[in-house]
Amino acid sequence: MELLFLGTGSGMPSKQRNTSSVLLNLVEEIDEIWMFDCGEATQHQLLHVPIRPRKITKIFITHLHGDHIFGLPGFLSSRSFLDGRTTVTVYGPKGIKDFIKMSLEISNTHLAYELKIVELDNEFVFETDKFSVISTKLDHGVASYGFKIIEKDSPGELLVDKLRELNIPPGPLYQRIKEENVVEMENGRVLKQRDFLGPDKKGRSVAILGDTRYKPDLVSFLDCVDVCVHEATFSEDEKTLAHNYFHSTTRQAATLAKASQVNQLILTHISARYQKSDYARILEEAKSIFPATSLAMDYFSYKIHRMKPIN
Repeated sequence: MELLFLGTGSGMPSKQRNTSSVLLNLVEEIDEIWMFDCGEATQHQLLHVPIRPRKITKIFITHLHGDHIFGLPGFLSSRSFLDGRTTVTVYGPKGIKDFIKMSLEISNTHLAYELKIVELDNEFVFETDKFSVISTKLDHGVASYGFKIIEKDSPGELLVDKLRELNIPPGPLYQRIKEENVVEMENGRVLKQRDFLGPDKKGRSVAILGDTRYKPDLVSFLDCVDVCVHEATFSEDEKTLAHNYFHSTTRQAATLAKASQVNQLILTHISARYQKSDYARILEEAKSIFPATSLAMDYFSYKIHRMKPIN
């Protein structure tokens, strides 16, 4: 599980930062990549990273401001040349269906793959075999959502030494023990899975939030996630401006991360008013409150490692 930031700017692109888009690479887990927002020129950003666009099967749109959606029609169109079989599902606020449909119809674009669009009128939950996704509403000038992706706990490691002590040699039987609760051997001996597996592996979690004002009641939503991706459009000296434009400051994001006891905070959606010379200062503003903070740049990646097994 790895985060890859394609665009980390706000409002409009700059020489250092493209508009918003982040990928959650789940290729090792489920052979898929999920995209969160698709700002203008996202497909160009993809040319600079080792990602296969055909692996992108789900796209989550946090809100309908242009810097989060203007790249979507182009990406959906280009993807047709790369994969005509895999279904793509777009999740987003009400209105995303009209935006996509109109863009594709007016440009006479025909997709080679099946496109599904799910509009969010409120908070939602969906599950796959290995992951669940929960959304929550944020505080922005338009309907804006945050998404929490939770990996389900998985069985522990097979205790090979314990099986060998019982003179059970490696082979297909080992795989059956990992997959079945009870396994009967040819000699009639019954093996219970729970006796030969280590502690369950705790699933990982990441929260990716759209644009929002500081929202203290997000603490319960973010509680103890491994990684929180939070906007930090403004530095702390622009706190009033942040509030007026429905955005957050660096310290507000850090304050929320600390209260939520997240493991890692990643700041993104940085205003173009800040240049490279400002980055150390705005990062330090957040780290003074929550030391485990990183400032994302375009193409920044973050590997989300597994925690210790559940005792």
